[in-house]
Amino acid sequence: MSFVDTLRQWDMAVTCVERQDLSQALKIFLAIQEPNSKISFDIGCLHLLNQDLDAAEKAFDCSIRKDEHLAVAFFQRGMTYEESLADFQHAFKALRGNQLIDYKALGLRYKLYACEVLINVALVEAQLGHWEKAHENLVKALNYKTDAKLNIIDKALDSALKQKLFKPVEFPSKVLFKPNKHYVAELEKKDYLGKAKVEDGPTRPKEPEVLRALEGEPHTVLFEFVPETSDELAVVPGNIVFVLQKGADNWASVVFNERRGLVPYNYLEPLEINLASKQNEEEQKRPTDNSYIVKVRFTFTFAVSVPPGSPYAILIDKISKKLNLPPTAITLSLSSKATDQSVINASTEMESVWSRASGVHITLWCSTTERADGKPESKTHFVALHSYVSPNPEDLSFHQGDTITLLSRINQDWLEGQCNGNTGIFPASFVEEVPVNGQ
Repeated sequence: MSFVDTLRQWDMAVTCVERQDLSQALKIFLAIQEPNSKISFDIGCLHLLNQDLDAAEKAFDCSIRKDEHLAVAFFQRGMTYEESLADFQHAFKALRGNQLIDYKALGLRYKLYACEVLINVALVEAQLGHWEKAHENLVKALNYKTDAKLNIIDKALDSALKQKLFKPVEFPSKVLFKPNKHYVAELEKKDYLGKAKVEDGPTRPKEPEVLRALEGEPHTVLFEFVPETSDELAVVPGNIVFVLQKGADNWASVVFNERRGLVPYNYLEPLEINLASKQNEEEQKRPTDNSYIVKVRFTFTFAVSVPPGSPYAILIDKISKKLNLPPTAITLSLSSKATDQSVINASTEMESVWSRASGVHITLWCSTTERADGKPESKTHFVALHSYVSPNPEDLSFHQGDTITLLSRINQDWLEGQCNGNTGIFPASFVEEVPVNGQ
C-alpha cells in the first residue's frame, strides 16, 4: 500500500470516529497494510473503546515495536491489563525527565504529564499492597507537578495515606493521531488516481507551451512531490516536465507549465516524444500510461517501468541494468526484511506480486551481494547525534544514540532511512555516519 493510500485511509478512519461510526473506523484501520506506530496506536484506542482488551494490547504492542520511545503507547498499554507497572514505568522513562510531552506536532491533541504517569505507577504499587512505594511515587509526582495537576496529586496522596485506592489517570476516549492536515488537503484536491479534480466533463490536457519550445529533455513524473521551499516545484504522477539541468545531488531543474523549479531526479523517468506527428506522440505516451511503475528501495530509491503482468525475467533484467549488476547478485523482496515469504525470484508466481500494486504503482525492496565494482555490498548506517521528532508523517523520528540504516540520499541536506521499524526522511545534520570496519 502506497503512502498516499495509507494517508487517505487513515484520514477516512479518523473522520468516521468524529462521526461516531466507530465500527466503520476500525474496519478501515484494520485494512491498512503495515500500519505505522501512530495508526497502530489509534487501532488500540478503538479496541479499548470496544472493551476488547486483548486486541488493544496487541495493537499497542505493534505501536511500541515500531517506536519504542512512544511514551503514550506504553501509557495506553498499561490500561489494558492488571499489574501493568512495567508499562507505566517505561512511559515515565520515555519522558526523559521532561515535565510533559505535547503530541500536537505529531497529530495527537494530547499532553502526557509525567506527574500523571507517576500517579498510575503509584496506583499499581498500591494495588499490589506496596503502600510505601505508592507514597514515594506520589511524592515524586509533586516534583513534576503543574498548577493544573496539583489537585489530583493531593487527592491521590490523601487516599494513599489512608491506604485507600484512588482513580487512575485515563487517556481521553476518541482522541487519535491524525494525519498531517497539509497532505490531507493536497489529497482532497485530487481524485483517486492522484490527478487534479475537474468540475466539468473530461477535457484533453492542454499542451504545455514549453513542449513547442523544445526546451529541456522531456520526463514523466512517477511520484508526487510536495515542495518545502520556494525553489522547489509541485508535481504529481503523470505530469510531463522538461529537465533543464541535473545536479550531482540528485536534484533536477525542470520546467512545468511555464514554471521552473527543483524536483528529485529519481522521481522522473525519461520520455521520448516525437513532435513531428501527434499520432506518434499519443502512441509513445500510451505504453507509459499502461506500464507498471515499480519503485525500488535500495541504498538509494529508483524506479523502473515494466509492462503489466511482466514475468520475473523482465523485471529483474530492468533492475539489473539500472544497477549495472548481474541478476544473480540481486535479491528482490515485497518488504524491507527479506524472508522466505517475501522474497521474489524466478519461482515466484508473479500474478500474486502484481496483485499488490496500487493502481499501476508498486514498491519493492532490493538488496545485493556485491557492488558494481565486484566488492561485497555493505549497508550504510548512521548514529543520531540529536533527537529528531518528525513534524510530518513522512519524516522519520529518532532519539539521540539511535542507529539508522540509510535507504537513499535525497540531497545534501536530507536522507531517507529506517529506524525502529519505521521508514522516512530526516535531516542529515542530525546524524553521523558510522565508519565501516572502524575506518
